[in-house]
Amino acid sequence: MRTTTRWLILGCTAALSACGAGADEIAEDEPGGVTGALEGDNALSANALSLNALSLNALSLNALSLNALSAESLHALQDAGPTGSLARELMKYLVSCALDGGQRLVFSWRDAGGAPHDEMYPGRLGLAPHWGSEPLGRSSQGMVSACLAARTNFYETPVTISMRSSRGPLKTTLWSSELHEYPQVEGAFWGNLFAEEPSLHACYHTLNVGNSRAQKRDCAAGHQGADGQIVECGPIKIVGPCALACQTLTLGRYYPACLERPGRSMAFTRDVITTALP
Repeated sequence: MRTTTRWLILGCTAALSACGAGADEIAEDEPGGVTGALEGDNALSANALSLNALSLNALSLNALSLNALSAESLHALQDAGPTGSLARELMKYLVSCALDGGQRLVFSWRDAGGAPHDEMYPGRLGLAPHWGSEPLGRSSQGMVSACLAARTNFYETPVTISMRSSRGPLKTTLWSSELHEYPQVEGAFWGNLFAEEPSLHACYHTLNVGNSRAQKRDCAAGHQGADGQIVECGPIKIVGPCALACQTLTLGRYYPACLERPGRSMAFTRDVITTALP
């Protein structure tokens, strides 16, 4: 019997065929159960707090093909091998960053032994909830890319972080309890994984590098190897102290904008996510 696939965003205003180029090529399958929610993330409220444990290898995959939710990206998610595992890991975080708590992505795949797996990835942060009805625009691509970079962990260790930005829904105010519970600004992340020339950047808050590393968070300042060399987190390029790459921290304790292409242009981007720790 021919195996077809179910690939559906639930809670959106439109069917998946409106989500991007090539989506009309995707077939439906028999009804099935739904499993595989992002572990631990459902324990957090739909605000700026988020678990980070995205692996470097998953972040290094080409996110552009996943942006369109096309038949090609579905094929990658259905891969029964290591590449499929990484693609599914990346998609969990893409969905969690982009969609809100009322949306979720559902699809199914079969492993090497032919056993079926039904997946359900819930939305969480809502940085681009319109992804359910149209492709991501440039700013949304930037925010989702920054979210992925901020949630990458060198050790693949889940750590709860505070994610802040000048853009909603991550914008914090002086009276936010999150500022008191997560006072140690780690650094900032920005870039665009969906561009023709994908890029990710990070900078660090110099005074808090020790605190970040003590909490297993190395991607803003880089992992310090036994030989003293600094190792970057996959494609995330460290540009140095945030004081040199970004505008001054606001009272909401986030960097409002950073150099879009450090070393190549003096233009700033506001599609930046600042991270903070206890």
